[in-house]
Amino acid sequence: MRLIWLALLVLALPVTAREDMSAKAWLENMSQALQTQEFKMSLIHLQSDHIRPLVYIHGQVEDQEVAFLEHLNGPPKNAVRVGSKVTFIEHDQPAYSVEADRIQGVLPPAFAGNISALEEGYQFVLGGRSRLAGRPGQLVRIIPNDENRYGYQVWLDMDTYLPLRYDMLNLDKQLLEQILVVELIVLDDAPSILREAYKAEWPEVMPQPQREKADNWQFKWLPQGFKILVRDNHRLIGSHEAVEYIALSDGMTHISVYVARAGETAMPEELMTRNGLSLASERVGNAEVVAVGKVPAETLSRIAKSLTIE
Repeated sequence: MRLIWLALLVLALPVTAREDMSAKAWLENMSQALQTQEFKMSLIHLQSDHIRPLVYIHGQVEDQEVAFLEHLNGPPKNAVRVGSKVTFIEHDQPAYSVEADRIQGVLPPAFAGNISALEEGYQFVLGGRSRLAGRPGQLVRIIPNDENRYGYQVWLDMDTYLPLRYDMLNLDKQLLEQILVVELIVLDDAPSILREAYKAEWPEVMPQPQREKADNWQFKWLPQGFKILVRDNHRLIGSHEAVEYIALSDGMTHISVYVARAGETAMPEELMTRNGLSLASERVGNAEVVAVGKVPAETLSRIAKSLTIE
């Protein structure tokens, strides 16, 4: 009988500790789990116009993070990450590599990053508990501090802290995007597919475009927490016209800003919303500015209008 009571006590201790954890502590444990644990997720990415079944595998090989993402529907399309190199493998083009800490399109990169950096734009609030993928989960709401961005909520596995569900919500609390884990397998060691990926010789990282003779565009206004990540020259898909490109992020979402001299390059004129992705086109002086991102259209328009040369 004494052994039974001791076993029950050991099982109860982690639960008691979790009861006292803050929402931020839950997210910090999630960040650590996404970087260090060995696991395989079968998940579904839901948007208004399509459903994508995916498999995501993560582990450590010789103290280096390795991850593999496979799209299960349609033509073969995979991504492999070894350290900070992500290689995309598709059926209709040669494999190519970029420098990135995470594979885009699975979960927000910030989930495996510095959670404190998100506090400029968001607050964290604990919600209820529910069962997902056969596992008990804790809800954490990531609530925006203003109306310039969308809100998020994530359910975390109470055993491993790995995410089981992720929702993006608009200002009216309507669901824009969802990632739902249908099976989570915790592994004892990195599987063979990750070990093979670690040993493989992937293409070198593509060189960044040279930013030559570019104007020094600055923003008079950005939402709290948004910072400039990249400045370079891009070519628009279809027209192949060169434009100035500026990438912004608050950690949870990214905004792309394209700038061209008015009349020199055909830029989109329509404002549209699809799967939470908005587009705003503005004329600023003698330049045309297009901003694209998963934030309210009004935010994109205000960002575009605030652009100026210094």
